[in-house]
Amino acid sequence: MAGNKGGGRSRKPVSAEASHRLCCLAAAMFAAAPGAALAEEMLPDVVVSVSRAEQKRFDAPAAIDSVPVDSLSTPSPLINVSELLPLVPGVAARERQNYAQDLQLAVRGFGSRSTFGVRGVRLFVDGIPATMPDGQGQASTADLTNASRIEVLRGPFAQLYGNASGGVVQIFTPDPPKAPMARATSGFGSDGQWMAGVTVGGGNDKIGGVLDAWTFETDGYRDHSAARRRQLNAKVVAEPVTGTRVTLLFNAFDQPQAQDPLGLTRAQADAKPRQAVPLATQFNTGKTVRQNQGGVLVEQRLSEQDNLEFRLYGGTRELTQYLGFSGIAPSSAGGIVDIDRSYGGGAMSWHHNTTVAGLPLLWSAGLDADGMRDARTGYVNQNGTQGALRRDETDKAGSLGAFAQFDWTWNPSWRLVGGVRASQVKLRIDDHYITAASPDDSGTATYNNVSPVLGVVWQAVDSLNVYANLGRGFETPTLTEVAYGPGGTGTNLGLQPSTSRQGEIGVKWQGKGQRLEAAVFDAGSHNEIVPLSNDNGRAVYQNVNGVHRRGLELGWRGTYGPGERYGTGLAYTWLDAYFGDAFRNAQGATVASGNRLPGTARHSLFAEATYKPVADLTLGVEMRVEGRVFADDLNTQYAPGYATFNLRAGYNFRVGRMRWYAYGRIDNIADRHYIGSVIVNESNGRYFEPAPGRRFFVGLRAEI
Repeated sequence: MAGNKGGGRSRKPVSAEASHRLCCLAAAMFAAAPGAALAEEMLPDVVVSVSRAEQKRFDAPAAIDSVPVDSLSTPSPLINVSELLPLVPGVAARERQNYAQDLQLAVRGFGSRSTFGVRGVRLFVDGIPATMPDGQGQASTADLTNASRIEVLRGPFAQLYGNASGGVVQIFTPDPPKAPMARATSGFGSDGQWMAGVTVGGGNDKIGGVLDAWTFETDGYRDHSAARRRQLNAKVVAEPVTGTRVTLLFNAFDQPQAQDPLGLTRAQADAKPRQAVPLATQFNTGKTVRQNQGGVLVEQRLSEQDNLEFRLYGGTRELTQYLGFSGIAPSSAGGIVDIDRSYGGGAMSWHHNTTVAGLPLLWSAGLDADGMRDARTGYVNQNGTQGALRRDETDKAGSLGAFAQFDWTWNPSWRLVGGVRASQVKLRIDDHYITAASPDDSGTATYNNVSPVLGVVWQAVDSLNVYANLGRGFETPTLTEVAYGPGGTGTNLGLQPSTSRQGEIGVKWQGKGQRLEAAVFDAGSHNEIVPLSNDNGRAVYQNVNGVHRRGLELGWRGTYGPGERYGTGLAYTWLDAYFGDAFRNAQGATVASGNRLPGTARHSLFAEATYKPVADLTLGVEMRVEGRVFADDLNTQYAPGYATFNLRAGYNFRVGRMRWYAYGRIDNIADRHYIGSVIVNESNGRYFEPAPGRRFFVGLRAEI
């Protein structure tokens, strides 16, 4: 629950193609750059997320996927990131049918414990961090209706981006077009889903801009789960002089309604999956959010060998959330959370490319600084209306980071890639609500870490790369997790950051119209953060050792026949995530060594097949299979495994100068009843969030 204070075994990679890599240096400290993968057609294969310079994804020194997004011809409404990531192995992206809590996003089991927002995975949108300095992120504000690609980096190299353990997810929108364009989109579906949007843009060789706005509404699959969203996005790209590129970004996100149906017990979910518990309507549970953000990115080419890049951004976020309890007790934080947040940051990086013995060597180095300030209050929830004050404090988080990285082709068939990042994260709580029942919770904490990573890649033949990586990870507690100390007094700023040692070995093969990638990984974590107790809405966390995540990822995509008439794709993940050491949980029970990490499935499979009976018509079938997912550390509650099938179709056509795209999809065609997501360690035993039965969505887009 956003803002609510109450509320195995793994490894990593490296690679190269010199000429591509050195031709264009892109977003270093801010993000990664272009990329693509096989979807329903072959697209350019370029990414920059790892070496921070443009290179082929096939040669990238890590497990990385780049998912192309066609704003006109993607057969999906483009509301949630989970729509676009099923063919990325190692990633669990679950839409919860609950827009008050955001989607669940985990990479290799990192982030699976989060009950709201995104933890353990670092998020960027157009080079601007969507993860706050304390490690909490939000994916809901991303602009997918005008996206061009999503890059997902898994494993140790993610640590070079800062406070994240499992991976980096980066979303990019396209540059403004050189000629005037306009696009309109609309669609509707089951459970009162409706969306509409418009995009306009244009420019010339010196400057261009694009503006898009969209709205989305739904009645919700479950009772008391309606939501409304509105978003406005603007992007201006200018190249005033040769060698200088300036990008201006603005995003406004407004979610005036997002009801929260709360979780269900297993018996409730089996008996009536659409229901909301009575507490949801009694306390009017839900969330409203308004966020405005702006940023500027500058790329300056100094010479053929040197480039500088800068990032500056800032924003505000207003959030009000009604929780499923009153919080009337004097020692409680209250059942209503109200946050006024301001945040921002800056970064700079330098890139230098040279040669050694006639072979390429790329150096990168950079600094970044980010900060946030929350004016946080809590009130009694008097059956859906605001009551007495129960919390008043100012929370601050700040991070400083410095990194250096090299990418050295020391032999025509071998590359060595390495780097190191030094990070400092500071948390501060200034408590303004001090009573006999609620003593002073003020305090500060500072966390320091150095995260090195080293990898090697061998180009065995032109079509086969083999790589291996080792590195150390770092993840701090969030402000929510340090809010309350054991015994219900003070803060928990003695909570330690989680650290991990990760490694990976992988292979990448590509042939004519075919691509196959596999990786095995292993990670062991120290000081993993888990619940210790929960009293009067005050959640207290503790550190435990010996958490392991290990697994296998397999991805395969291919196209066949004239005009790529047939297409196939498969993503399989085997994940063994478990507690290596026993510990006492929030209920005082002993969690046994070997218990599975809640929120993780041991087996996950997504497969698709597409067919083009004619050039402009594409038909597709999808299959998703997932193993059972435990909901608590004791492994006494779990969501059973399931298999579902989806159908989709998309048709491109023209009317005069106008390009049109009509699409439709039917999800869960067998009307299978299953649990789509779990609320890990939910203190009231309401762990389960049912997924919809059979549902449809149809849409129409036009572009000129």
